[in-house]
Amino acid sequence: MSALMSPDTSHGTAIPSPPRTFRAVAPVIALCWLVVFFDGMDVNIYGAVMPHLLDDKGFGFSASTAGTIGSWTTFGMLIGALGCGTLTDWLGRKPMVTGSVALFSAGSAVCALAPSAAVFGGGRFLAGLGLGGLMPIGLAIVAEFAPPRRAALATGLMMTSYHAGGMAATGLGLALGPDHGWRVVFWTGVIPAVIAVPLVLKWLPESPAVLFAKGRTADASAVAARYGLPEPTRAEAPAAGAKGRFAAVASLFAPGTRAATPLLWVASFAGLLLVYGVSTWLPELMRASGYSLSSSVTFLMVINAGGIVGMLVAGRAADRFGAVRVSALWFVLTACGAFLLRAHLPLGVAYALVFVTGVWLFSAQVMVYAAAPSVYTPGQRATGLGWITGVGRTGAVVGPWLGGAVVAGGNASLGFTTFAAAAVLGAVAISLVPLVRRNTGHAPDVAGNRMGKILPEH
Repeated sequence: MSALMSPDTSHGTAIPSPPRTFRAVAPVIALCWLVVFFDGMDVNIYGAVMPHLLDDKGFGFSASTAGTIGSWTTFGMLIGALGCGTLTDWLGRKPMVTGSVALFSAGSAVCALAPSAAVFGGGRFLAGLGLGGLMPIGLAIVAEFAPPRRAALATGLMMTSYHAGGMAATGLGLALGPDHGWRVVFWTGVIPAVIAVPLVLKWLPESPAVLFAKGRTADASAVAARYGLPEPTRAEAPAAGAKGRFAAVASLFAPGTRAATPLLWVASFAGLLLVYGVSTWLPELMRASGYSLSSSVTFLMVINAGGIVGMLVAGRAADRFGAVRVSALWFVLTACGAFLLRAHLPLGVAYALVFVTGVWLFSAQVMVYAAAPSVYTPGQRATGLGWITGVGRTGAVVGPWLGGAVVAGGNASLGFTTFAAAAVLGAVAISLVPLVRRNTGHAPDVAGNRMGKILPEH
């Protein structure tokens, strides 16, 4: 059946499916935007209340303890991403989105009630399991439902929510932390379970490929017709059972992708080291550089505002010039911005530099995700993205720990230099992806083609 036709069950004839425009898929992207907003809020709450945690002498937090617990969070994210990227093809997108949101909301409640740093760390680990699982699912859903030749822009639009959530977390930390304490801020992390879970259960469609794999072919066709997606085929459907899960991972190292896969992992490692290292420690690094407490926390809001602008700019640029090229350039610019932050600058100049660094930093990482559909087939996409985010989470584990070690040593300048070096590593890794793809003889030129041009037509 044509990708643009759907069955008419009443007359037995084919009728045109609606075009897959942004308007047609807006409800799907909006739901993904909402859950990732709460993801960003939960991740950034920790950094936003970090000064208050460190100042709570009765709780027993030190810079070293805070860095270790930050790594527990991202270790949970690593496990969540690796497990979820594969389980989502088996259980379905909707159950995994719902479970992920419920997990990180529960983790926030544990933190709010924690009597000790150890229990608090357990809550952050639990939250990390949900946070790590959510991102690859959201990316896979957007990649599947996005209009043709607009995959990078749709990914960028969805990821603006992460930074909007980060700004919300910073605002909550500034508004509630000084007068009400850090526990009240963590109680706001329970809101996602109340708001997002019912909306996802009611309105988020299941992946047609997953429905097809479960034998629900009529439901798969109905969803595809409603949103203007191609009819799922046997080749696109994820294989069932443990053997299918293993085959999905093994396919990432097939001749056409075996060299590109580890490069994408390295780029994701570098990008997530930057994202989570900066999100956790930017306020304390700026405070160690001589800025006031309120200014230091505000820097986190400013860098997330830059992240929102960056997602929109990078998404449009990637659809035109290629996600790999944009990611590589953005990593280089991030390195320049991080290195310049080593100096103690006038407050206004520092705000401006942090903002433009945010424009580059966060979207450099997201464009690694946007490049993945040019490397993997539709049937590999959820597993490929899950492992890119999952293996990349080792960088998210290292980032907060490394930042804590640097802050404990009292050398903020070294922290910014370390982040600059991570950005250079990311630029080198992602730049090599098109080269190894050409050398294997399975070449689309992922650096030069638009995202929609690279994807196979079905």
